[in-house]
Amino acid sequence: ARHGQPDDRRASAGEGRPESRRLRNMATAAASSASEPEVEPRAGPEAEGEEDEAKAASVERKVLSRAVAADAAKTKGPGWDPQQEGVSESDGDEEDAMASSAESSPGEDEWEYDEEEEKNQLEIQRLEEQLSINGYDYNCHVELIRLLRLEGELNKVRMARQKMSELFPLTEELWLEWLHDEISMAMDGLDREHVYELFERAVKDYICPNIWLEYGQYSVGGIGQKGGLEKVRSVFERALSSVGLHVTKGLAIWEAYREFESAIVEAARPIAAFLSPSDWEQTFDSQLEKVHSLFRRQLAIPLYDMEATFAEYEEWSEDPIPESVLQNYQKALEQLEKYKPYEEALYIVTEFAARCPACAVMIVTLQAEAPRLAEYQAYIDFEMKIGDPARIQLIFERALVENCLVPDLWIRYSRYLDRQLKVKDLVLSVHSRAVRNCPWTVALWSRYLLAMERHGVDHQMISATFENALSAGFIQATDYVEIWQVYLDYLRRRVDFRQDSSKELEELRSMYTRALEYLQQEVEERFSESGDPSCLIMQSWARVEARLCNNMQKARELWDSIMTRGNAKAHGDTQHCRKALHRAVQCTSDYPEHVCEVLLTMERTEGTLEDWDVAIQKTETRLARAAEKEAALVQQEEERAEQRKKVRAEKKALKKKKKTRGADKRKADEEEEREWGEEEEEEQPCKRRRLDNSVASEVAAAMEEDTELAGKCVTIDVAPPSKQKEKAASLKLDMPKVAHDSSKDSVTVFVSNLPYSMDEPEVKLRPLFEACGEVVQIRPVFSNRGDFRGYCYVEFKEEKSARQALELDRKNVEGRPMFVSPCVDKSKNPDFKVFRYSTTLEKHKLFISGLPFSCTREELEDICKAHGTVKDLRLVTNRAGKPKGLAYVEYENESQASQAVMKMDGMTIKENVIKVAISNPPQRKVPEKPEMRTPMVPRQMYGARGKGRTQLSLLPRALQRHSAAPQAENGPALGPAVTTSITTEAPKMSNADFAKLLLRK
Repeated sequence: ARHGQPDDRRASAGEGRPESRRLRNMATAAASSASEPEVEPRAGPEAEGEEDEAKAASVERKVLSRAVAADAAKTKGPGWDPQQEGVSESDGDEEDAMASSAESSPGEDEWEYDEEEEKNQLEIQRLEEQLSINGYDYNCHVELIRLLRLEGELNKVRMARQKMSELFPLTEELWLEWLHDEISMAMDGLDREHVYELFERAVKDYICPNIWLEYGQYSVGGIGQKGGLEKVRSVFERALSSVGLHVTKGLAIWEAYREFESAIVEAARPIAAFLSPSDWEQTFDSQLEKVHSLFRRQLAIPLYDMEATFAEYEEWSEDPIPESVLQNYQKALEQLEKYKPYEEALYIVTEFAARCPACAVMIVTLQAEAPRLAEYQAYIDFEMKIGDPARIQLIFERALVENCLVPDLWIRYSRYLDRQLKVKDLVLSVHSRAVRNCPWTVALWSRYLLAMERHGVDHQMISATFENALSAGFIQATDYVEIWQVYLDYLRRRVDFRQDSSKELEELRSMYTRALEYLQQEVEERFSESGDPSCLIMQSWARVEARLCNNMQKARELWDSIMTRGNAKAHGDTQHCRKALHRAVQCTSDYPEHVCEVLLTMERTEGTLEDWDVAIQKTETRLARAAEKEAALVQQEEERAEQRKKVRAEKKALKKKKKTRGADKRKADEEEEREWGEEEEEEQPCKRRRLDNSVASEVAAAMEEDTELAGKCVTIDVAPPSKQKEKAASLKLDMPKVAHDSSKDSVTVFVSNLPYSMDEPEVKLRPLFEACGEVVQIRPVFSNRGDFRGYCYVEFKEEKSARQALELDRKNVEGRPMFVSPCVDKSKNPDFKVFRYSTTLEKHKLFISGLPFSCTREELEDICKAHGTVKDLRLVTNRAGKPKGLAYVEYENESQASQAVMKMDGMTIKENVIKVAISNPPQRKVPEKPEMRTPMVPRQMYGARGKGRTQLSLLPRALQRHSAAPQAENGPALGPAVTTSITTEAPKMSNADFAKLLLRK
C-alpha cells in the first residue's frame, strides 16, 4: 500500500513478523537506554556542520530526489533507470558530478538532464496557472505534486500538498507518500512533532489501516523522548478502536501492538535479578499482564487467521488458557463464519504454509472490481441487523473509502449517526467529511447545518458553514432555495417572538431580504431560470410576519407580491393543523407525497427543531412504505400479465392440437365456434334490462352508453320524457364558451393528456408555463357538466415563449405525461401531423422490447453504457405514463450500436428476456381520402360458416312481403338484391303500430 500496490503483506500475522522484529529491536534498545534520545540519520555527509541555509536547502532537495528515486525503484522493479524519469542521484553533489563528467562523454548526461528539467519546469508553470483559474481541479493537483516532488522542490511540494488537503480529503496513497517524504527529512524534535500532526490529519480523512500501522511504527522511534512510551500506547489503542475490528486487515495492528509490548518484556528480563520482589511485581508482572490482555482481547474478536494467533498464545503462555478465553474464542470463530461470505465478496484470502505453521503467510487480494458498492450495501444491511454500533461504523467507513463520491452512502451513514449514536464529535466529523467529498449535494449541506444546530454549535460557525455551502456550486437552481430554507428555519428558531424587537429578529429579516436578492441575481443569472418559481421563501417570510410578528402590513405586501405571480395559499390553527397532518401522513393512500410536503412546509415555518425531526422521520417512513407498496403492485401486475400469457399460450396450443387431431372438420369448426362464442360472452358487457312501455330519452341513452362502455351492469330507471328533459337541463351548467381565435395560433400552444381530476387547471399550470415567458391567458376546456376535459390552450405574449413551451412536452404533471404541441387549425391544414421521432432506419439507435415494467431509466442506462456512449434513452409509455416494456437507445455511432445488439440481444433483465434490434419503425399508414376508397364487396351472404344465429330475421311474419326474386340470366337469384329491395319498400311503422302487433292475440 505504501507504493500503491494492491496487496499489503503486513495484513496478516505471518507477514507482520518482519515488522514485528523491527519493533522488538527498537523497543529493546529504547528500554535498555531510555535516557538517550533517538538520533535521526542526517540527510547526507555534506549536511554535517553546515549552517548555510542555501546549502541546507540543496541537501533537502537531494534527499527528496533520492527518496523519489528509491520509491520509484521499489515500485517499478530493479530494471528501472532513474535518468529516464529525470531523477539524478548526483543532484547537488558537485564532487560526484565532476567525477561522472570525467568518466563519461563531456556534457552529454548534463545536457539531457537539463532538457528534462526545463521541460518539467514548463509543465509546472502551466499547472500552477491552471490551478489559479480553477482550484478544484483534482487531477491537476496530483500532477503538480508529482512533478514538484520529482524536481525536489521541497517548499513548493509542501505548499502544493497543503493547498490540496485543504480542498479535498487525500487518499491513502497520497498521505503515505507525503508522510514518507517528511519522515525521511525529519532531523530534530520539531520535525517529529510536524510529522505527528500530519499523521493526525491523515487518520481523519478516511479509515486506513496502513496509515495507522505506519503511525504506530513511527511513534516507536520516539520512545526515548519524554512521554514516548505513553505516546506509543496511545497511538496503538486509538488504532485498535478505529480499525481493530477490521476482519481482514485489523490483524496487523494487533500483531504490531502485541509485539511491541512483548519486546519490552524481553528487554526487562536481564535486569530481573537486580530487582526486589515488589519492583519485580510492579514492572515485570504488570508488563506481562499487558501482553496477556492483548492476546485475550484479540481472540475475542472475529479476525482472519485466528487459529494461528490462538496457537501462538498457547505456545507463549506458561499457564493454561482460562476457560472464559476459550469460550470467547469459540464465539469469535462462529461469528467469523457469518462474516466470511461478505468478506469473500470483497477479498480473496489465501494461506500459504511456510517452514512452520507459525510462519504462515496470508495474502489478501481484491475479489470484486472497485467500487463494490452493491457488496458493501449488503454488508451494511447485515451489520445493521446485528446492531453493533462499532462494527456498523467500521463497515460504513470501509465502504466510503472506495465510494467517497456516492452522496446516498454519506446520507445513510449520517442518518444512522444522527438517530442512533448521537455523539457530537463523531457526528459533526462525518458531516464535515461528507460535504468535503460531495460538495455539490445540497442534502449533505442541509443535514450538516441541522446537525450543528442540534448539537449546539456556535452561531458564527454555523453561519460560516452556510456561506461555504453557497459557494459549493450546486447543479440545480432549486438547490439554492433548499439551502436558504434550512438556514432561514434555523434563524427563525433562534428568535424570541415575545419581544417586539431583537438582534436575532433583525438578522432574520435581513437574511430574508438577502435570500430574495441572491435568488433573483445570482441564481437566475447562472441558470437562466427562477430558482423559486413558487415563491416559497417569500411565503415563509409572509407567514412569519403575520403569525409570529403580527406585522400585517408587511405580510400583506409580501402576499400581494406573491399573488401577482400566481401563488396564493391559506393557513389555519397550528396545533390542530399539526395533529391533522400527522394523521393524514399515516392514513392517506392517495398522493402521500403532497401531504408530506404540506407537513414539512408547516414545520419549516412554525415548528421547533424537534418537530422538524419528527416530521422528517414520519414522512420518510411513510414515503418508503408507499414506495414498497407501489413496487409490490407493479410486481403483482407483472405476475398477472405473465399468467395471462401462459393461459393464452395454453389455449393456443390446445386449439392447435385439436386441429391436427380432428378427423371431422365440421366438428372441429363447431367446437372452435363454441369456444369463440364463450369468449365473446365473457368479454361482452351486460345488456340493459328491457324497459316496457317506455322510450329511451337522450339522457338515458347517454348514461346507458357510458355504462356499456365501462362494462358494468346497471339498472336504469327512466322517467317520463318531460321530467327527463328537465333533469338533463338541470345537470347542464352555464359554462362560458370562448371562441378560438386562429390568428393567435403562432403564440398559442395546445396542452393535452392532463388529469381529468385536476382542480383549478389554470392556477396549477400557470407557474409551469410562466417559466417560458409571459402568459396572456390559459383557457381550459370544460364539458357541459362543468368537468375538466383534460386539455387547454395557453396563449403567450411572444412567439419565442410559445416555442420554448414546446420543450415541456412529456413533462410529468400529477402522474401523467403532459403533451404540448403547436396550435394548428386542422380543418385548414388537414395534412398537419406532429410526430417527434424518426420513422426511418437509424443505424445508431436501438429498439428494445420485452423490458419489465419495473425497469427504470437509470437501470437500463447503466446496462447500455457498458457497450458505448449513450446519447439519449427513451422509455415508451402510454398516455397515463405507464411503461409499455419498450425503449429506444441512441448511441454515439453505428459501431457502438452494432456491438450493443450483439451483446444485449437475448439478455435477461429481472427474469425478462429482452429483444434488441436496430431501430427501423414500419412506415406510418396515411389515411385514405374518402374519394379514393372503394366500396367493399361482401364475399358471401352469410360468411364462411353459414347463417349464424345473429343473422336471423327479426321482422314479424305478418310484415314480411313475399315477392318473386328476379332471376339472373345464368344463375340463381341474387339474394342481397332481393333483401335490399324489401327493406327499401317496407312502409315505416310507428311505435303505436308495433304495440298493436305485439298485443294482437
